[in-house]
Amino acid sequence: MAVGVSGGGDLLDPDGAVERLAAWKGRIDQLAADTKAMSDRLRELRVTVADGNGLTEVTVDSVGALVDLRLGQRIHRAAPEVVARTIMDTIHEARRQLADHSQEIIADTVGTESAAARAIAERVAQQLRDADPAADGSDDQYGRW
Repeated sequence: MAVGVSGGGDLLDPDGAVERLAAWKGRIDQLAADTKAMSDRLRELRVTVADGNGLTEVTVDSVGALVDLRLGQRIHRAAPEVVARTIMDTIHEARRQLADHSQEIIADTVGTESAAARAIAERVAQQLRDADPAADGSDDQYGRW
């Protein structure tokens, strides 16, 4: 009796094994390309947000770090604590938008079906939304201004 030498779907069928390996390699190659595309797009991402009162405009980079701050002429008519809170709130909004854009990039490149894609999306959200000191209204890491 020949073990494992029956139809084309058998594990010991050399032609079937080669086809399965080729298909598996194709999926892995596609995943690698999609992951690189995601990484490149996330790395290049920047978000600029202006507050609604014309006091400030901020730009955050792909990790949520402040890379540009522009203050409008209206800051001269506002109390310092209002300007400080407006800056912090605008940074928070920029990070929220960054998290949203990051989620879109992840969905567009690696999808949302796999556990790995969901883990990446969750990690990005955690880093950009949950770790934002302005999100909970607490003082920033450097204390009160």
